[in-house]
Amino acid sequence: MGKKTLTPDVIELVAQRFRVLAEPARLQLLQCMRSGEMTVSDLVDETGFGQANVSKHLQLLHALGFVTRRKDGLFTYYALADQSVFALCDIMCNQLDVEARARRRVLAS
Repeated sequence: MGKKTLTPDVIELVAQRFRVLAEPARLQLLQCMRSGEMTVSDLVDETGFGQANVSKHLQLLHALGFVTRRKDGLFTYYALADQSVFALCDIMCNQLDVEARARRRVLAS
């Protein structure tokens, strides 16, 4: 994959998606759906968040393409649109590990 040109419009679109991922509750909802489709009720049970809160976050995640949804009778099932969001999380977790090791070395000296 080549480098993308970061025009002002592209920068705004990227920043918008990072803002959505900056909310811990949304990351937790995405993590819950990592194993497969879930309903709002499933996500409420899994996270302990209120139904209105979960619905609000899912609406935004869906609008920006992080999750898909499908209706089946009375239920709406949400799922990850793709797993690539976790590549970003892995990059950040690796950076946190590097920083933690550096801090431990400084504190040990």
